[in-house]
Amino acid sequence: MIIPSHSRWTLGLREQETLVRAVTTLCLGAGAVIILLPLVYMLGTALKSKAQVRQSLLNPVPMTHVHVQVKGKREPLYQVDLDGRTVEMALVKNAPGGKGLFVDPADPEQVFELPRKTQIPVRVLDIQFGNFQEALTIVPFDRYLANTLIVTFVGMAGMLFSSSLVAYGFSRFRAPGLNLLFLVLLSTIMLPRQVRLIPLYVIFQKIGWIDTLLPLIVPLFFANAFDVFLLRQFFMTISLEQDEAAQIDGANSLQRLIYVILPQSKAAVVTVAIFHFLYAWNDFYEPLIFLHSRHNWTMAVGLQQFHGLYAVNTHLIMAASAVMVLPPILLFFVSQRIFMQGVVISGSKG
Repeated sequence: MIIPSHSRWTLGLREQETLVRAVTTLCLGAGAVIILLPLVYMLGTALKSKAQVRQSLLNPVPMTHVHVQVKGKREPLYQVDLDGRTVEMALVKNAPGGKGLFVDPADPEQVFELPRKTQIPVRVLDIQFGNFQEALTIVPFDRYLANTLIVTFVGMAGMLFSSSLVAYGFSRFRAPGLNLLFLVLLSTIMLPRQVRLIPLYVIFQKIGWIDTLLPLIVPLFFANAFDVFLLRQFFMTISLEQDEAAQIDGANSLQRLIYVILPQSKAAVVTVAIFHFLYAWNDFYEPLIFLHSRHNWTMAVGLQQFHGLYAVNTHLIMAASAVMVLPPILLFFVSQRIFMQGVVISGSKG
């Protein structure tokens, strides 16, 4: 049977498309594995004891070497190859030439001299959940967590309130120079935080806000260019006819925002809230500058100081880091669908 040339061409295109999809999937999978490796290492180290970390730093699985009692002493247990049989024997003494003296724990009188490198240590899974409790009680992480939650959620409320008002004005009102004013607002995104740090610090010092949580909360009540941009883009996708219908029913501008715009903008509002949560939760720079007293520190500053004090206790540092990383990960997975929808729609109309 002769296959027409156009059928062979179509078959070739399908094979190429399948190949491209397979290669793309493999590349994305490999990238995902590479990205997740630090997280796996952090969680594995957080569940190890200090001795386990010293024994195998790169192995993420918390395994411990099994020891047995031999003549009143704890000796490490190995799987040794003895006359073609694999038996468990204890290493009682190192011998010259890379060898060791092995004995059967049930019959310690019979000693075998075998190469150490060819024997396999007997290991078992040994998870240390107590690392989390120890890490979180050495320093007052409960106080740091409370400060971080206050800064994050109070600031989030102020940010959503102010950014919604500003975005509504830019998306619905018309006035001379409004677009130019919006461009000026967007240009502030390019202004580094370091440029405004000294003026802000002087102002907050004059009004007595230094070493309080106010410098981290109050500025968020005056909108943010990035959040305003995302909300404005979403508001512009909502038809003006709905505003006009509400206006005919007697609703004023604020009522149209609350009862017409915001109920249809849940995806955008959740997206902006997630962005703010990630920013405030992980922010280290501004809390380090404005907060001096230990009882006012946030989680980011407290974790950095904890790392400096207990640098030799890698397992405790990883346990505290895992607690720090867990809320953003859970938040993203819980709201992933709404978050992706908000990002796509917010950037689809200019």
